Amino acid sequence: MRAGGQYSAFDDTAIIAAVRTPWVDLGGALAEVSPIDLGIKVGREVLARSGIDPLAVDSVLAGSMAQASFDAYMLPRHIGLYSGVAQSVPALGVQRICATGFELLRQAASQLDDGVQLALCVGTESMSRNPIAAYTHRGGFRLGAEVQFKDFLWEALYDPAPGVDMITTADNLARRYGLSREAVDAYACASHQRAFAAQQSGWLAPETVAVGHQAFELEGYQPRGIRLPRGIDTVSEDSHPRPADIAALGRLRTVHEGGVQTAGNSCAVVDGAAAALVGRVSDYRNTPLALLRASAVVGVAPEFMGIGPAPAIRLLLQRSGLRLEQIDRFEINEAQAAQVLAVAKELELDPSRLNNLGGSLALGHPLAASGLRLVLTLARQLREHNLRYGIAAACVGGGQGMALLIENPAWQA
Repeated sequence: MRAGGQYSAFDDTAIIAAVRTPWVDLGGALAEVSPIDLGIKVGREVLARSGIDPLAVDSVLAGSMAQASFDAYMLPRHIGLYSGVAQSVPALGVQRICATGFELLRQAASQLDDGVQLALCVGTESMSRNPIAAYTHRGGFRLGAEVQFKDFLWEALYDPAPGVDMITTADNLARRYGLSREAVDAYACASHQRAFAAQQSGWLAPETVAVGHQAFELEGYQPRGIRLPRGIDTVSEDSHPRPADIAALGRLRTVHEGGVQTAGNSCAVVDGAAAALVGRVSDYRNTPLALLRASAVVGVAPEFMGIGPAPAIRLLLQRSGLRLEQIDRFEINEAQAAQVLAVAKELELDPSRLNNLGGSLALGHPLAASGLRLVLTLARQLREHNLRYGIAAACVGGGQGMALLIENPAWQA
């Protein structure tokens, strides 16, 4: 039987530039903003920072998990148009849940082989605007029948195939890998402390663009834009990082009895968007942010979905011919602390190379945008420390894992 998993190698692919908005807590300053407008904001910004004419873009790829506005069907198209991309350029919606940001980059790289020269990739998510929805009332309401409106954001965390929620999948891994509540909280505390320190030092600032009141004009079409709540003029930094206290984490109740996962050692729920430009290394005169070398995506058991990054990273290394010790930094999305620890234990990862600046436990996880953030943060670390290779990876609800291999274009031996 053929082994599962998909591997792709890329010889001439550059991530030219990338940027993100601040990640803002559920119900916070970005709660009323459409994910389309967040996507337009970062789309415009990444083009401005790169100095590339929007008319040079010939493909738009965008992803967003929840239909968080009534014009959600048009999300990729409107992001492209209002970012200044030519009207003749097509747009495509991409979805691989928590790995959507990675999938955007993978598909952009693949499109380069089909004649595309420059792709705009945008992941954008409004967790706050996830709807209260019903799928069974199109025909009306019968007398005495159950009214089936539910919280989409909450219900989407449940996988009906194994009959478990995402927190249970992490608790399952904790039991399988012998991870104690104390170990899980210790990892979470370190993640919070690292992210808070990175924010306080100003390290995170260059990768973010401040979001304020702004109109997006498009000649011949209706204007749209961003309006923040009364009393808030701009949002310039992530809202969730804060000082961490191991004792406070230890006092939180677990989500499920007998489990290890709590609100403090699970990813924060936030709103945000990120964008990247992907093109050929040979077509770009300046030094790009990173070289995209390869991608790998695999399936795993849904009830242990959090282990997905481990086989994805293994496949990536096997097919690329690299060894684990050649990878200088790993950024593995922190859906839950037990999940990251299980992956690290399975692969025997060097802790000093893993999530050095914290992760989604402290910053938050806006589903479709997180992959782009992980790659951006990873690329910046490689550049700052003159390191060569990095791998960004994430688990995916339903039982998948995805990983990307990037290389520092400025690396010197």
